[in-house]
Amino acid sequence: MKKLFPRIPWHAVSWKNSAFLMLTLALTVTVVPIYLWTHGLSAFQAILFLWFFIATGLSITLGYHRLFSHLSFKASWPVRFFTLCFGAAAFENSALVWSADHRLHHKFVDHEDDPYNINEGFWHAHIGWIMIKLRPQPPYTNVSDLERDRLVMWQDKHYVSIALFVSFVLPALIGLAWGGWGEALGAVLLAGVARVVFVQHMTFFINSLCHTIGRRPYSSRCTARDSALMALFTFGEGYHNYHHEFQHDYRNGVKPWQFDPTKWSIWILSKLGLATQLRRVPSERILLTEIAEKQRQLQQRIDNHQMTLPEQLSAGLHAAQQQLHLAAQAWEQKKTEYGKAVEQKLAESRLKVAALKLEFDQATARLRSAIEHWQQQHQLASAALA
Repeated sequence: MKKLFPRIPWHAVSWKNSAFLMLTLALTVTVVPIYLWTHGLSAFQAILFLWFFIATGLSITLGYHRLFSHLSFKASWPVRFFTLCFGAAAFENSALVWSADHRLHHKFVDHEDDPYNINEGFWHAHIGWIMIKLRPQPPYTNVSDLERDRLVMWQDKHYVSIALFVSFVLPALIGLAWGGWGEALGAVLLAGVARVVFVQHMTFFINSLCHTIGRRPYSSRCTARDSALMALFTFGEGYHNYHHEFQHDYRNGVKPWQFDPTKWSIWILSKLGLATQLRRVPSERILLTEIAEKQRQLQQRIDNHQMTLPEQLSAGLHAAQQQLHLAAQAWEQKKTEYGKAVEQKLAESRLKVAALKLEFDQATARLRSAIEHWQQQHQLASAALA
C-alpha cells in the first residue's frame, strides 16, 4: 500500500474512522442495491429511511450546529435529548467534540488551525481531515459551557452505544415488528447504513462545496459561500457566507424566499414553547454588511482595472457613503440606548422608554432612507463601470 500510494502519510491515518467511512460507503453501493433488486423498495422502507434521514440530519443542523455549537437559541430538555440521540446516529462524534471542532473552524477559518481548512484541498475539507490526523487533537478548552450540560456529557460518555442503538438496532426492531426479518434487514441497510452515508456527506459538503462554489454577498474575507442548491440538500445550511458573518443567528437562510427547514423547525419549536431566546441579527445590520461588501467589490473593480468614475458620480457616491455612515452611527447609538432601557424595565421610566423607542424608530427610518440613497448611487456607479 505504501508503495502504491507513497504520498499518503500512513502514520497519521485514523484507521477506525477510515474503516467505518469506507465500509458504510461500500455497503451502500453494493449490498443495498442487491437488497433493493431482490426485495424492491416498499413504502415502509422509503418512509423509514426518510424519517431517520430527517431526524438525524436535523439533529446535526438544529442540534449539534445551531444549538450546541453556536448557542443561537435555548431548548428544553426533550429537544436537547432528541437531538443528542439522533445526532449521535450520524456517527460524526459526540456533540461536545463536534462543537469543539466547529468553533475552531469559525475562529481560524481558512488558516492552519482550522480543522477542515479548504486551503489544504477539497478532499481534506470534505473527508480527509477525518481520515488522516496530521495534527494532534487540541484540548477542548472552547466548550466549557457544554461541559456544564449534563445531557451533553452523558451523550459524550455513551456516544458509541447511543449511535449504534439509534442507527442500527432501532431500525431493525421497527422493521422486525413491521414485517419480520426481511424488513429488519432492509431497515438496517436503508434507514441505517445508507442513511448514515447520506447524512455524513450532507455535512461534509458544507465544509467542502460551501467553501468552493456559490456567492459571497456578506463578506469576501473568507472562503465561505452561499449556495441555494446546497441548501436544498443540507436543511438550509447552504447559506454559509451569511452564517460565517453572523454565526450566532438561528437562521442561515435569512431572506424570506430562502430554503431553510432548520430555521423553520426552530421557529415552530419556539411557538410550542420548546425553544426560547432565538438570536437574530437586525435586518438593518444585515443590509449594512451587504453594503460594505458591495463597496469593497466596487473599489476592487476600480483598482484592478485602473478605472475612474465620472466626477459627478464619484461625488454622489461619496456623499451617499457619508450619509449612510452617519445614519448607521446614530442608529447603533439609539438601538443601544433603547435596548438598555427595555432591559431595566423600570415602571417609573415608561415615558423615557417610549421616548427612546420613538427616537430609535426615527433613527431606523433615517438609516433606511440612507440605505436606499446609497443603493441608487451604487447602481449608477456600477452601470458607469460596466
